[in-house]
Amino acid sequence: MKIAEQVTFGGSMLDRAAELRSDIPALAAAMQDTRSHTVLIWRGKLLIKGEAGFDLVRLPLDHPVLSHATSAPILLGREDGAAIFAHDISGWQPDGLEDGQLGGFVDTTEQTHPGLPEGQRFRELRSMLTRLNARDAELATTAKAIFNWHASHGFCARCGVQSQSHNAGWERICPACGAHHFPRTDPVVIMLITQGNRCLLGRSHGWPEGMYSCLAGFVEPGEPIEAAVRREVMEEAGIDVGPVRYLSSQPWAFPSSLMFGCHGEALSEDIKVDPVELDDARWVSREQLTDVFAGLRTDILPARKGAIAHFLLRNWLADRLD
Repeated sequence: MKIAEQVTFGGSMLDRAAELRSDIPALAAAMQDTRSHTVLIWRGKLLIKGEAGFDLVRLPLDHPVLSHATSAPILLGREDGAAIFAHDISGWQPDGLEDGQLGGFVDTTEQTHPGLPEGQRFRELRSMLTRLNARDAELATTAKAIFNWHASHGFCARCGVQSQSHNAGWERICPACGAHHFPRTDPVVIMLITQGNRCLLGRSHGWPEGMYSCLAGFVEPGEPIEAAVRREVMEEAGIDVGPVRYLSSQPWAFPSSLMFGCHGEALSEDIKVDPVELDDARWVSREQLTDVFAGLRTDILPARKGAIAHFLLRNWLADRLD
């Protein structure tokens, strides 16, 4: 697919400076360099500013708000020759915030820290998928994914002892048995299944009323992505799929997936929904989907802007899957 990397989180050519991660003197120098900056995460939310479009805030490494950091910073890479890190300040507790006030399918609440300038606030990444530039989007999803991994993989999978962060946050090492653990990414296939002039859409339990999207599922060990596409579509909707081709990928830090966008050609048409997997599935024609994206239908809502499903469906309508 010629425009594959135009998908949200498709990449910005960030210099990830991998050679610095294990270079302790170089890291120490970067931490002391006044040109170095950091981005902030609080309970999974990113510090941003702006209204119509959002900018990821970069703070100097001596900013007082970093005293709330709950762990060592992560090296994200280099910008304009200077290091850029990420800090998690989830140790900060906003005044008046009670348990249960955050969450939902998309958390639209924002939190402001009294030690930061007016207009800077923490916002959930899902709520601003298409409102960050490519560089900020790559930094945000990388920081969120790595901190998610540390939060869920704090203990050695071999012996159970608490492991320690190494290599600027890109590795954990067990002090007891010496096992090395690296950030986990879960491969997921998400597929645009078509038959002639129509495509197959489904909805999961708990989604907003009327929301439909492409079918998706995790790739199993030892399974090629093409086989995963065929298996998942058969399991969820009872549809046989023939030829499958890869289109585009998208890192999806909710919490740690890499989405492989594929196009598959259906060989059958009778849908048999697995009620455990899906709430509903249906065939939708190009004309119907055009109306969906134009906001002319109330029974079907389009996949969220910024998600790879939205990208695939829009480009299918525009006949740009080549």
